[in-house]
Amino acid sequence: MTLADRPTTRQGAQYHIRCSCGELASYLLVPGDPDRVSKISSLWDERREVARHREFLSHTGTYKGHPVSALSSGIGPAAMAIVVNEAYNIGVKTLIRVGSTGAIREGIHCGDLVISNAAMRLDGASLSYVGPEFPAFASYDVLQALIEAAETLKVPYHVGVTVTTSDFYAGQGRPTSASGPVELVERFRRLGVLNFEMECATLFVLSALLNIRAGAVCAVYADRIHNVFEEGAGEMAAAQVACEAVKILNEWDELVREKGRARFYPGLLRNLNS
Repeated sequence: MTLADRPTTRQGAQYHIRCSCGELASYLLVPGDPDRVSKISSLWDERREVARHREFLSHTGTYKGHPVSALSSGIGPAAMAIVVNEAYNIGVKTLIRVGSTGAIREGIHCGDLVISNAAMRLDGASLSYVGPEFPAFASYDVLQALIEAAETLKVPYHVGVTVTTSDFYAGQGRPTSASGPVELVERFRRLGVLNFEMECATLFVLSALLNIRAGAVCAVYADRIHNVFEEGAGEMAAAQVACEAVKILNEWDELVREKGRARFYPGLLRNLNS
C-alpha cells in the first residue's frame, strides 16, 4: 500500500513514469512521442531502456561521454505536468522538450527548428500551480546551450515566444465539425509569436516553481501561413540539437563548479580562453 497523495508502485517507482531514484540522468530530454525516444537515443554512445508504461517510455545512457536520459511525455499539458513532477521527485535537474510544432510566422519553414524563450500560458494545467501573472520562461543557460548547439550544427532555427494550448484543433485555430474556424493564427502572428504547441508553458512554469532548469526545441511540422504539413520534418535535427545542448550544459556546469560560481555566464568562457 502506498500514499494516495504521493502514489508510487509497490517497488517505490514513480507511479506513471515507472522510474526510481538513480535511473534517470540529471539531464532529461522530453519528446512527446514515445517513438522519438528511440530516435534520440540512437545518437548516443550507449543506451538502455529504463521503463515503459502508458505513454511514458524512458531510455538512459551517455552522449559523447556525458550522462543523459530521454522520457516521452505523451501529448498535452497534463501529461507534461506528470513528467515534470515525477522526474523532479527522483532527482532530475534539467529538462529539455524535444517536440514538434506549427509555425505561424512568415519565413519559418517545415524542417526548421523553434527554440522557445518563453510561452503564452493557454495550457490550463499551469493554472493549477500558480496564477496567470507568473511568466512561463526558459532557463537562461538552457536557452543559450540550445542556441549554441543549433549554431554548431548549422541547422536553421528561430528563437522567440511560443503559444502553448490545451487543444490541437480549435485551440490552435483549426476548423472542426464541433466549431467553426477561429482566427487564432492571425491574432498571435500579430503579437510576434512564432508557433503553436502543447507542452512548453507547463514545463517552464513547473520547472521554475521547482527551481530546476528547462528549455525547448521543436521541429516545425506545420507551416500554418502556407497551410503545409510535413510529418517528421526536422525531427532528427531537433534531437541532435538537444543532445548537443546536454553536452554543452555538462561542460558549462563543470566550469561553474571549477570556478566556484553560482551560475553560468559568458565571461566564464572568456576567462577560460585567456
